Amino acid sequence: MKTTLKIVLSALVLIGFSATSKAQSTATASTTAILITPISVAKTTDMHFGTVAASGTVGTVLLDYADGRTTTGGASLPAGSTLQKTAVFTVTGEGNNGFSISIPGSDITLTGPGADMTVGTFVCEQGATSSLSSGTATLKVKAILAVGIGQVAGTYTNASDLFVTVNYN
Repeated sequence: MKTTLKIVLSALVLIGFSATSKAQSTATASTTAILITPISVAKTTDMHFGTVAASGTVGTVLLDYADGRTTTGGASLPAGSTLQKTAVFTVTGEGNNGFSISIPGSDITLTGPGADMTVGTFVCEQGATSSLSSGTATLKVKAILAVGIGQVAGTYTNASDLFVTVNYN
């Protein structure tokens, strides 16, 4: 009888454990990711200050968003120059997403036959943020050229330091 009682109690214990294991339940969720077109920026037009004349006084040339120029000090603009161009960049991406804009925060150096000149005070027409319109946007960047005293005639360039960086917001 003791053996039978042990067997019955053992069976009841096992039945109790199996009853609790049948109380377990599992659910499944799907996992999804939506990738959008990467944002990119490409130069459309290089910045060009056009033809400028130096004098015995320091001067500046301000290039505006419409390819216009104004001067201060000893810099002057010879008649007939049509080379001046504001820097223009094209941004492409997804739909009407917003994006941030970074441009140089410090002067860049133009090298040529004489003393180096600097370009600074870069400003993007759209500010620090903008939005795509049907997947595209145009950015214009203006700046100020510093012309030294008696700057030597010739072409002064910098092919790599005027950049625009964009990132989705």
